[in-house]
Amino acid sequence: MHIDWADYLRVHAERRNLLMHLIAVPLFVGSFASSLICFARGETSSAVIALVLAFAAMAIQGRGHALEPESPRPFASPLDFLRRWFTEQFYIFPVFLLSGRWWQQLSSDNDGPGDAA
Repeated sequence: MHIDWADYLRVHAERRNLLMHLIAVPLFVGSFASSLICFARGETSSAVIALVLAFAAMAIQGRGHALEPESPRPFASPLDFLRRWFTEQFYIFPVFLLSGRWWQQLSSDNDGPGDAA
């Protein structure tokens, strides 16, 4: 799978957003996976709690993106949203983090126009 790093870095430039993603992406992945396991086991109340945490993680990431000087490209459809969302959570962000690109982006001087000293 090809990752358009220039586009991804463009909308993940703000330090606070990067830190929010560092917390929210693992929260989403763990919560979503837990919800599936709980549903499979018939543990409905635990599954619902896990889904609430997954939605909280989505909200955290949305707040982080609101801090960015540039917005991600709009979603073309609900299916496009699901495809892009799950691809970012389960593939792109983990590669971004484990490759060291997350740290490079966090350490860069790219604070966005409102944060320049």
